[in-house]
Amino acid sequence: MNKTKYQPVIGLEVHVELKTKSKMFCGCSAQYFGKEPNTHVCPVCLGLPGALPVPNNKAMEWCVMIGLALNCKIPLVSKFDRKNYFYPDLPKGYQISQYDEPIARNGSLKLKIKNEKLKNNLEKTIRIRRVHLEEDTAKLIHQFGNQKSKIKNQKYEEFSLIDFNRSGVPLVEIVSEPDFESALEVVEYLKKLQQIVRYLDVSNADMEKGEMRLEPNISLREISNVKFQIINYKVEVKNINSFRFVEKAIDYELKRQEELLKREETPVQETRGWDENKQKTISQRSKEEAHDYRYFPEPDIPPVHWTGNQISNIKNQIEELPSEKLERFKKEYGLNDYDAEILTRDKTTADYFEEAVKIGAGHMIAPKQIANVVINKKIDISSTLPAHLITQIASSKQTATLSDEALEKIITQIVDENPKAVEDYKKGKSNALMFLVGQVIRKYPKKIDAGGLRERMEKMLQ
Repeated sequence: MNKTKYQPVIGLEVHVELKTKSKMFCGCSAQYFGKEPNTHVCPVCLGLPGALPVPNNKAMEWCVMIGLALNCKIPLVSKFDRKNYFYPDLPKGYQISQYDEPIARNGSLKLKIKNEKLKNNLEKTIRIRRVHLEEDTAKLIHQFGNQKSKIKNQKYEEFSLIDFNRSGVPLVEIVSEPDFESALEVVEYLKKLQQIVRYLDVSNADMEKGEMRLEPNISLREISNVKFQIINYKVEVKNINSFRFVEKAIDYELKRQEELLKREETPVQETRGWDENKQKTISQRSKEEAHDYRYFPEPDIPPVHWTGNQISNIKNQIEELPSEKLERFKKEYGLNDYDAEILTRDKTTADYFEEAVKIGAGHMIAPKQIANVVINKKIDISSTLPAHLITQIASSKQTATLSDEALEKIITQIVDENPKAVEDYKKGKSNALMFLVGQVIRKYPKKIDAGGLRERMEKMLQ
């Protein structure tokens, strides 16, 4: 039996729809979701003869912005290309995309991967090969059999309808190097990528609406020969629209491919889809290589030329990114990793917290106390103004002072009555201190600041 061990080799292609007002190469509205089919269309996005594309300047600037946020280099010259293939959702018979001269290239994204065994975070850098701009395709809507037609007693066979409203919507493709070794790393990367594009405010990246679509490329190679082994196949799983599904699809593929390799069979290079009902990937078609698309420069769009000043201006528009904000929150507000991570997950929550901190300073309310309330009380920030939150915290502030003589007696009494808890605390069991604090709060008739009481008792016990 083959006892060879294998290492996953995973790369990612992520498609992100930009939320521009108009489409990539025409003036049609790009806000297509939920609209009546085929109402946001024109000769350009329908691919009618003689219609000429005009690039969306805002989409190109936003693509540069994404590239800069991902630490990419921005060449001063890029161009659009025709990617030729036939599929019903592609009215022109080709897609305007980018091939050898993308808008951004050679970037990176740092991850912190939680290691459950070691109880810490492992840092890993994922290389980003390219960030390029293209037009989205139309949307296929599949109908299945047993549907009645308008003709009496006649039934439809299975068929597909096409909605061209999505055709031509600006789409950024972010291609990583095959640096991932597990589904866990992939999900962490995708969450961070989604967070960044939302912070930049260039996309909502709502996967349920298809605004962010995930395509992992998955292979295995023998661990014994990692450096030199040439992998002669690659399996791509197309158009996954959730973190949970991409994790399941990768884990399934790794298991499926390992079973084939153990039987000394090479997995077929192909494109597969994830079937949630069957909990497995399904073969769709053989996987194409770049030459199969017969790329050539788009003749109707001249090359794009940037100046250094233009790139600098776009860079200056980028506000504080999630990783920078997280580190600042820890340093400026004295928050721990957990609190800072939760508060900076989305920009709206982070801005809300900072506004509350500014108001709270006038009421002598510490940032840590505000963070605790926002996180633990699960405040609905859409209906509670920061000023109202501070008013609530201020009104609930404890009235007792820690110099109260009656409080002193109760603290001493609780410590004397609970020698085991005191001993446990001295042995490093932090829960024992919380037990003692809780006993004091229960016995003392007035309200009291639990945080201040804890600090006082820590000093006493030490």
